[in-house]
Amino acid sequence: MVNLILCGGSGTRLWPISRTLMPKQFIRLFDGQSLFQLTVKRNKQLCSKQLIVSNIEQYFLALDQLNEVGGVTEAYYLLEPTARNTAPAIALACMALDAEEIVLVTPSDHLIKNHEAYKHVVERAKKLAQQDSLVTFGITPAFAETGFGYIEADGENVKAFHEKPNLHMAETYVQAGNYFWNSGMFCFKAGVFLEELHQYSPAIYDACKLAFERKLTTNDLEFRIALKDMQAIPEDSIDYAVMEKSKKVKVVTAGDIEWNDVGSFDALYQEFPKDDDGNTLYKRYINVDSKNNLIVPSCRAIATVDIEDLIIVDTPDALLISKKGSSQKVKRVVAELKNRQTEIHNIHLTAHRPWGTYTVLEDTPGYKIKRIVVNPGKRLSLQKHFHRSEHWIVVSGTATVTVGEETRLIRPNESTYIKMGEVHRLINDGKIPIVLIEAQVGEYTGEDDIVRIEDEYNRI
Repeated sequence: MVNLILCGGSGTRLWPISRTLMPKQFIRLFDGQSLFQLTVKRNKQLCSKQLIVSNIEQYFLALDQLNEVGGVTEAYYLLEPTARNTAPAIALACMALDAEEIVLVTPSDHLIKNHEAYKHVVERAKKLAQQDSLVTFGITPAFAETGFGYIEADGENVKAFHEKPNLHMAETYVQAGNYFWNSGMFCFKAGVFLEELHQYSPAIYDACKLAFERKLTTNDLEFRIALKDMQAIPEDSIDYAVMEKSKKVKVVTAGDIEWNDVGSFDALYQEFPKDDDGNTLYKRYINVDSKNNLIVPSCRAIATVDIEDLIIVDTPDALLISKKGSSQKVKRVVAELKNRQTEIHNIHLTAHRPWGTYTVLEDTPGYKIKRIVVNPGKRLSLQKHFHRSEHWIVVSGTATVTVGEETRLIRPNESTYIKMGEVHRLINDGKIPIVLIEAQVGEYTGEDDIVRIEDEYNRI
């Protein structure tokens, strides 16, 4: 059985800790582990290999975190240049597999704590999949949730799928006893899914088939879809494209696996340890007559006085304060940030790149200052900028720097200047990380002012 892990999504409801380039599935929220890593760990005991669907920008995050998990014998990557929802992602992945291969589709950002119960549920789903069923996983609702779709069931037969309801309908579903939260997990044979997709959503199937045939492969462990081909695929979810139309759908119920989609700060509050007053634990938190608060800190001390039922999320460049119960509205904050054309919804002050990290130390009209770390054996793309010049000062390590036609070594306390429009690159050929300070000077210092001429990470 193959674990198909879907790494798409930007986790906007968990802003500001979740950003487009560092979404919630890769944030180390649970004892230094990410939801992605926990997904790999619980499924590697059940599946012989992993097939990870990721966008190109997040590929290196998945690769690094998977290597930390260890014990994964086979891992493959489908890299999407742009998202087209779950139906195309799953279809493209299934086209890379044998038709008889059993596929366990799991999002990368769900928390499941009862692994033994989960194992039994997956085993039942696998048996149904071997009988050519398309299996979906239904979660017994713990309360009337309006943020999930529901599955109406008659035993293991699916009677209907229902969209996210209002509160009254959600309460009716819970009281009925045969309605389940739609978890977004599935199990089926790769070939059976593709046959059903071909029958019920032929436009998606045909576009995916063409895109897969023209895939860009760099080795046997990964394949990339060309941007033009990906954009030509109709966008749709697996539920709309297949599951709501197929006559082969079954449901297994998973009421005791202790599932949480961690889709909001209210959901996250349920999973963190708390003090006697119901506040989440944090060593530098000072509580004065405050109760039932979610505190998500960055590094500074946080004190609260006479407050209850609040969400306080602190990061170096953004602070969120919300009432508990209202955290679904955080996505409206993200929408407003996008309207204001800021980068704060997209990236943290410290950004992870395939070659290392950079941290913005100061960002002021006319200049920007960064601390850049380049890991051993890594290199930046060969690039140029149209709107800024750059000064590099090496603090630690030895950098091999190309500027124009000249290549030379720059050691600690040495510097170089790159004028606007000049082609340049930095390589770390050493054994220790290079740390440097970069000062950008120009009318525009946005991250999109990069023209990549050569890039070993295949970024556009």
